[in-house]
Amino acid sequence: MPDVLWSGRRFRTFNVLDEFNREALRIEVDTSLPAGRVVRALNELMELRGKPQHIRLDNGPELVSQSLAQWAADNGVELMFTQPGKPTQNAYIERFNRSYRTEVLDCYVFESLHDVRKLTEDWMHRYNHERPHEALGRIPPVAYRMQQYPNTLLLTGTE
Repeated sequence: MPDVLWSGRRFRTFNVLDEFNREALRIEVDTSLPAGRVVRALNELMELRGKPQHIRLDNGPELVSQSLAQWAADNGVELMFTQPGKPTQNAYIERFNRSYRTEVLDCYVFESLHDVRKLTEDWMHRYNHERPHEALGRIPPVAYRMQQYPNTLLLTGTE
């Protein structure tokens, strides 16, 4: 998602959501998010959460890169691209992006990337641990995950 600081400097976010429980796994914020940065973020997530079967993504330049395709092939992860102009094929992240946009990006005037990252981190905690989600029976994503998998601290990817 693109946005701009008070100074006019543009920045982008790379948002990762678990489709199972709608948990925000990561929001990477920087002026540039090339494919190498996306791969690094996915590697870090894989260490924490395990390997996913697939990743659903749009057709952004950093997401259709050869390095991301090679990462997916090396890790046995299917990349599922949405068709251009069909946001309903990725409805969960589109809904999440709208919430993030209206509750964070559009509510504050950011002076620095540090400010964006700090407010984003605080919002993600509230989103995951406190905010009830109607689709999950009016409980937060982390509580839903713990209901489904009570004996795990972190839900690992399915293989």
